[in-house]
Amino acid sequence: MPSTPQGPDARATMLVPVTSAGIGLAAAKLRAGGLVAFPTETVYGLGADATSEAAVASLYAAKGRPRFNPLIIHVENLQAALQYGVFDATALKLAHAFWPGPLTLVVPVRGNRISLLARAGLDTVALRVPGVDVARALIAGAGVPVAAPSANRSGALSPTSARDVMAELEGRIDMVLDGQPSAIGLESSIVALRGGGAELLRPGAVALEKLRMVVPVSVPAAQVGEVRPSAPGQLKSHYAPRAGLRLHATSLRPGEVGLDFGGVLSGASRDLSPSGDLAEAAAQLFRALRDLDASGAQVIAMAPVPQHGLGFAINDRLARAAAPRDT
Repeated sequence: MPSTPQGPDARATMLVPVTSAGIGLAAAKLRAGGLVAFPTETVYGLGADATSEAAVASLYAAKGRPRFNPLIIHVENLQAALQYGVFDATALKLAHAFWPGPLTLVVPVRGNRISLLARAGLDTVALRVPGVDVARALIAGAGVPVAAPSANRSGALSPTSARDVMAELEGRIDMVLDGQPSAIGLESSIVALRGGGAELLRPGAVALEKLRMVVPVSVPAAQVGEVRPSAPGQLKSHYAPRAGLRLHATSLRPGEVGLDFGGVLSGASRDLSPSGDLAEAAAQLFRALRDLDASGAQVIAMAPVPQHGLGFAINDRLARAAAPRDT
């Protein structure tokens, strides 16, 4: 378990149910510069006022997140997004097709309202309109764009429930809105709009095949482990359990626990989807890794996952989780 801070920097973290009153209280906390975790369709996000350098700095501190790693800015709708980013025709096509929803668009920044720290000093901004009513109501109530990476310690497994957030960040943030578990369980896809083209920076909940049905999308040959990421989720070691992770396992070695997909790994403790459903596997991924990690396992052996559809994003997360840890 991550340690809970003590002393003057500790915060009394409130766990508040998702009601009109709860959303109103959370919105007031954001306006006052506080940190609020909230449910989205992808994973739980940790929100701060994206126009406040002080609020964003406290968010980085709570997560222990490297400050060269930019944040996704959540807004209520496309009209709001147009206030903070410059959208070309390709960006608008993607926004109309997938917003509200699990797609983040990296576009040139408009104006200077979005914190430079939240943008990691870049001249672009990562924008998303979340696909659940709770998140959009919170943003509307706060009246500010909300910087919101996943509500966990930096590099750790992403949270898909309020209890996951409390396990990671209790004592470090002001409030957790306790809503339903995240329906998708996998972070948003991130697409950068550059020179009229679209480039996939992070595979995610919108499959590459679906993106390409709307606009041509390229995939860079090397996008992992950049010294200075151009979008969230590009660090080589990320989404990692404490246990070691061995990928493409077809059998278990002594001392390992198995995480299966499609019933191919004999003796596995858990199967992401016995029927081989990639959407079900995506929704279960972080919960399964978190539960197996909590069992005290030293190594988790992961069965192969097909490299198509949502499998592309699942394998991306698994590769980062298995990468050598940054020291």
